[in-house]
Amino acid sequence: KVSLDKKKRSDLVVELCDRPLEMADSVPHSVINTVIHTEQVAVFDNLSQAPEFAADLYITLNQPKSALCVPLHRQGKTLGVLYMENSLTTGAFVSDRVDVLQILAGQAAISLENARLYQEVANYSQTLEAEVGRKTQALRQKTQDLEQTLVDLKHAQAQLIQREKMSALGQLVGGIAHEINNPVTFIRGNIHHAKGYVEDLLQLISLYAHHYPDPVPEIEDTLEDIDLPFLQDDIQKVWQSMTAGSQRIAQIVMDLRNFSRLDEADMKAVDLHTGLDSTLLVLRDRCQGNDQRPAIAVVKNYGNLPEIKCYARELNQVFFSVLDNAIDAVNELDAASQSDRQIHIETAIHGDRHAIIRISDTGCGIPEAERERIFEPFFTTKPVGSGTGLGLSVSYAIVQRHGGELSCAPFPGGGTTFIVALPLIT
Repeated sequence: KVSLDKKKRSDLVVELCDRPLEMADSVPHSVINTVIHTEQVAVFDNLSQAPEFAADLYITLNQPKSALCVPLHRQGKTLGVLYMENSLTTGAFVSDRVDVLQILAGQAAISLENARLYQEVANYSQTLEAEVGRKTQALRQKTQDLEQTLVDLKHAQAQLIQREKMSALGQLVGGIAHEINNPVTFIRGNIHHAKGYVEDLLQLISLYAHHYPDPVPEIEDTLEDIDLPFLQDDIQKVWQSMTAGSQRIAQIVMDLRNFSRLDEADMKAVDLHTGLDSTLLVLRDRCQGNDQRPAIAVVKNYGNLPEIKCYARELNQVFFSVLDNAIDAVNELDAASQSDRQIHIETAIHGDRHAIIRISDTGCGIPEAERERIFEPFFTTKPVGSGTGLGLSVSYAIVQRHGGELSCAPFPGGGTTFIVALPLIT
């Protein structure tokens, strides 16, 4: 709305409004609606005297004189209305002025159309930018999901490979134990009978010697050759040695079967010390010395642990992986002395809530930066081709599955300690 102050005609008052026509109280609604409907220019010498608009509240209150209402056309469409009034003079809008104002109205219509198009483009650009942003965010989220899926697949693959490896080892050990157990059982069952048979024969020889003190020369020569008194005395030592040996083989078979645990897929209460000892038996050959290096001493300090309810075969897999890495770490010290080549195994109860198994080696240790990644799948501190980086990551997952924690810390003197903490669920 543009108007001149009545007292100071030189002062131009400009009011920019941005509200619906129905809410505007500074223009005559009836005049504007008529022009919009007819799409024709309306010129009034004295609008306040126009009878057809006498009911308009704005005209009644403000009594405008000269008035001009021009529709803004653009490509056959009415984009708006230009309304002008003069409240001081009648007949202000002569034909020349109306012609000029119509030209200006045409330019205004073009400007309005350009502004509308610009706004549409701006709105479309904002909408497009928002859509691109949304699509980009969705793509970024999908990328993150795919990356996480890839990590999960690698981790699952690592667990599958390691479990298949340990399953194959368990089946091999279990098969060997089964094959050994059959003849050992046969031998142990027959030692007692063989001992009785031999004792009966020795008793018979004694009776012959008692009743026939003067044997023929051929028998005397044979008795002298076999040294019968020595044989009678030594046969008892032979029986004791055979019995102890068969019992030792039976114990080894039991330890091998405990390690494989092929028949124990469910959680059971087991003695962790048995699992540790059976794992050491499987790895005993790696601890023995040779021409290049001395043997590795295993120092055990077992505490009073209750039986722990767990997946025994899986925990044996954890013990195997940790002890196997400990042996590798010690064997890296080729020039070390016998006293330096040690693996320490310690068990204890912590706070009446957890069973703690510490497996330490006197190797060269693991740097702190590598210790932070030691349980990541496919990460290994060993030379290329010497390790897969699967054992410890799978062991970490197994311990977590039991509600426990597997951690790594320095061992005094430069080595490494792996700590297995398991909840006491008996």
